[in-house]
Amino acid sequence: MSQSPVNRFKALTLAEEQIVDLDLQLLKRKLRITETPCDTKALVGDRELKAFCSNDYLGLANHPRITEALVEGARKYGVGSGASHLISGHSAAHESLEKQLAAFQADHIPNARALFFSTGYLANLTAITGLARLAPRGEVSIYSAKLNHASLIDGVRLASAQNNASVTLFDHTQPELLLTDLQKDTKALKLIVTDAVFSMDGDLAPVKKLLNIAEQCDALLLVDDAHGFGVLGKHGHGVLEQEQICSDRIIYIGTLGKAAGVSGAFICAENTFIEWLIQKGRPYIYSTATPPAIAHALLQSLKIIDSEEGAQRRAHLNRLITIWQSEMKFSKWEKVLSCTPIQPIILGSNADALMAAKLLDEAGYWIPAIRPPTVPIGSSRLRITFSANHSEDDLRALINTLNLIEQRVLEKTH
Repeated sequence: MSQSPVNRFKALTLAEEQIVDLDLQLLKRKLRITETPCDTKALVGDRELKAFCSNDYLGLANHPRITEALVEGARKYGVGSGASHLISGHSAAHESLEKQLAAFQADHIPNARALFFSTGYLANLTAITGLARLAPRGEVSIYSAKLNHASLIDGVRLASAQNNASVTLFDHTQPELLLTDLQKDTKALKLIVTDAVFSMDGDLAPVKKLLNIAEQCDALLLVDDAHGFGVLGKHGHGVLEQEQICSDRIIYIGTLGKAAGVSGAFICAENTFIEWLIQKGRPYIYSTATPPAIAHALLQSLKIIDSEEGAQRRAHLNRLITIWQSEMKFSKWEKVLSCTPIQPIILGSNADALMAAKLLDEAGYWIPAIRPPTVPIGSSRLRITFSANHSEDDLRALINTLNLIEQRVLEKTH
């Protein structure tokens, strides 16, 4: 039964008013329901759309071997873990997965150990807040890249609130300014926090330079490689492999629901840091463990990433990136160049981005408009993402469509 206006409570009214305000600003988001597995084509409603918007970079989300491994894992372990890892929820599948993830980073983090999580958000909250508890209240400084993912931002905010950590934002394109700030810092614990691949621009953080700064200033470096794991490096082990980095100062975060094609995330660090997070990482301690069947499926995903098939998929992705950069030319829109499968197009206004997304939808493409607060005001965009399952013909057809749509949008808005 609906409430009469007289009996409506304040919070409900506030929510309704602010949703209306979001709609007026062209910032209201809407869910779309898919009825098919994640792939380069999606059935949305009663229409098949060509999808260039997922993070399934290697095209593994519907890989038959991983699907079979998930079924096998469910038969072997059931469909739930029943408790947190520290109670009774840590299965042999979780343990095997963590050992394999640590092996992926063994050449880059001495005495590496990994910890598995249900989401990257949870991993980042655990890592940042847990590490901040290594030092007394008020003796922690966190230096966070301005364009970091929301999960890193929220982890930093929570650490600041819980441990009275000081927070400084830095521009990842100007690491020399970060060095100046850190050289003046006398706090007991200093933590640099950065994405490896910035998810809305696709550019890489200067991880080697940041590590050098960490070494000079006795700081830790937390690297969230959500969009690099599986894609970067000869074997797909991520940004540390690509940059040939090795350090026990690095806290490495990898995501398993993007290039790995399944779900979850992990923290990999020197064993002592992982042991500390097991003892003091509240989100880890008090969360029910991910179903072990997921961990079992991920073991198959890691085998593919590390295999010749994984190398071929990465090589194909690089061919798509080369085609895009050489053949996609706009008259007014800004193409942001990236060496990753993330290829943004900056349109500027919310209205232009929404119009372009609508025209793409009408042309049979699923590429949503990305608007604030996900990106800065005035930089609304189309975030094009490639999958190893896209063909070169798929990409060239998209390029032709985008050229036509740019002209239509420009004609309507000028």
